[in-house]
Amino acid sequence: MKLCFSTLGCPEWSFSDIISTACDMGYDGIEIRGVGNVIDGTRIPQFSPENAPKTMALLADKGLTIACLTSACYMNDSNHLDDVLYLAKAYADTAHDMGIKNIRVLGDFGPEQSGELNIAEIAARVKEVAQYAKPLGVNVLVETNGFFADSRNMVKLVNCADEENIGVLWDIHHPYRYFDETPEYTVDTIGDLIRHVHIKDSVYDNNKLKYTMVGYGDLPVRECIERLNAIGYDGFYSLEWLKRWDLSLEEPGIAFAGYAGYMKSLVK
Repeated sequence: MKLCFSTLGCPEWSFSDIISTACDMGYDGIEIRGVGNVIDGTRIPQFSPENAPKTMALLADKGLTIACLTSACYMNDSNHLDDVLYLAKAYADTAHDMGIKNIRVLGDFGPEQSGELNIAEIAARVKEVAQYAKPLGVNVLVETNGFFADSRNMVKLVNCADEENIGVLWDIHHPYRYFDETPEYTVDTIGDLIRHVHIKDSVYDNNKLKYTMVGYGDLPVRECIERLNAIGYDGFYSLEWLKRWDLSLEEPGIAFAGYAGYMKSLVK
């Protein structure tokens, strides 16, 4: 089982802090969603053309992989489409320069159910990015988010886009919470498309959703992993701790250590 954490969970840490913690806690990699005050992954100083070789050498020396370069490129944003496509392709360029295999894009704005979206229109935009990224050796992963947390919609999107370097980032939280999908149903529907996994946990407290440390909520985390193991999934399990957006959550050192301990306990 390969473990990583998203840097969304440690918004005040330096790149050095991130690397050191990943090594000290026995992680296999990291997922980049900003470093410090720089949220745009294409503008992280350590990933610039002049610094990329040194950063890649450091990661290799530490035995760490950057599992995904995670963007906020919303493929449904028709009002800023040129900017969205430009940035998504820039993410592909940076991923190539850094030897990162995956970038994330989004098909909808929020995690919850939304209104109907035009699947064919969004698929065409994802396809354009994927065609740009393919010769760079980069995969374009669409997250199970909003309208596309419904696995049926995700299958339609991927089939319509029809590029071999398009895959799915399965955030286990959203299909379960917002579409009542069981892990069995989700994996049966999109399992062969899954290239990266976000792990979260939560509970409803007085009808309000509350994120918890993994293992302290009631999401079927263990079953999700068992279902993925059954189909031979060999990608990363990434903790997406939403500290950047909610400073009331536990500090990253606590959350990251707890996650590593919980996940490793599942394979004993």
